[in-house]
Formats: sequence, C-alpha cells, structure tokens
Amino acid sequence: MKIQGKTALITGANRGIGREIAIALLANGAKKIYATARDPQSLRSLQALDPAHIVPLQLDVTDLPSIQAAAAASDVNLLFNNAAVLEFGDFLETPTTQVSQMFMTNFFGMLDMTRIFTPILEAHRDGAIVNILSLVALASMPSLTAYNASKAAAWSLTQSIRATLANKKIEVFGVFPGAVDTDMLAGVDMPKARPQEIANAILRGIENGTEDIFPDVMSQSLYAAWRIDHKAVEKQFASM
Repeated sequence: MKIQGKTALITGANRGIGREIAIALLANGAKKIYATARDPQSLRSLQALDPAHIVPLQLDVTDLPSIQAAAAASDVNLLFNNAAVLEFGDFLETPTTQVSQMFMTNFFGMLDMTRIFTPILEAHRDGAIVNILSLVALASMPSLTAYNASKAAAWSLTQSIRATLANKKIEVFGVFPGAVDTDMLAGVDMPKARPQEIANAILRGIENGTEDIFPDVMSQSLYAAWRIDHKAVEKQFASM
C-alpha cells in the first residue's frame, strides 16, 4: 500500500507513537488524517501543524458507542490501532480490575475498532489495518504481567484478523516495537528508540508490504534471537 493520497485514522494520536505516525503520514502525502483521543483538546497542538489535513475526533476505544460515532469518518482506508495503556505489576500483585482495564483498551478496543471499520475499509477496495503491538507479545517481562498478556492476545487477534480479511483484500500489519521514549516508559532507565524512528519504520513497512514490522534496533535483534531460540529470549526477559 502507498501512503500518498490515503485517508488514515489513528487511535491514541495525542502523544507518543500515535502523534508521530500522524506527522509521518503528513510528510508522506496522506490526504487526510483523523487524529483521535479521549480528550479532543489534547489534539490541538497536533492539529495546528496542518489544520487542512488533520481532523481531530473524540474517541474512546473502550466505549462501543464512541467507536460507532467515529465511524462517521467513512472515507478511512488506513486504520492504526495504536491506543494502549500500561501498568506495572507482577501476577501476584496486579488487581484483576487493572488487568481488565488493560485488556479493554489493548485487546477489546482493537477488536471493536476492527469490526466497526472493516466494512468501511472493504468499501474502498484498498484498505489496511495496522496494529501496534509490542515486543513483549513474544516474551513476557514479569513486571508487566497484564500488559504482556494483553499484547500477546492482540498479536493472536492480529493473525486471526489477517486470515479473516485476506479475501476482502484488506492488508493487516502487526508492529512490535521495543522500548520507546514515550510517556508510557517515562522514568524507566534503559535504551529507548525515538517515536519518530518508530513511526517512519512503520510507514516503510506498510509500503513494502511487511506484515510483521520490527521498527527499531532492539526489536530487530530480539526477534532474530527469538527465531533461533525463543526459550533463551524468554529467560532473558524473565530476568528483567
């Protein structure tokens, strides 16, 4: 898929990777970008970059009526399921309510967005879905119990969506970033990729037709190791 001339919708576009995807889409000639967030006011600085092409929308991916209202954007042919939440905690201490919250956003939000927007993408006969996952979908870090599980489930969902939509000519991409310098990992002392780097790599992957996108040095090296010996990577992550 070529980015130029496409109309995109991004969930969680007010900061981090979502915001940088919007900026990268502009630079690559996207026709229109629906930038969404639970609070539209948080999108004002992004919209100010190009009011003619960036359209702010209120959207809460955990609220089905909100998703249905956003589907009024019926010209979308490129959907970015980016919205996510992360809380730290191992499986002994993480409250079930916290686990549920992460699944509502990271898994069910992606599922509902895809269900609602699939007919729109299909109608344009040139659609794609891009699911922002995580490297911890492949191997879990004990301090991220619920987040690991939600992203692993989202990876499985991505594969199911890809198979289901193959006959509808809708491409489905999974993105597996490593650590990224965003608010989500603020205060965590480790090497991190810049969100701009991640966004640009995602768009390259889409244009190249790369179904599984590993957009940074950490994710690329860990994926190479995982393919050789996934148990070794599991043990490596378990020590983090």
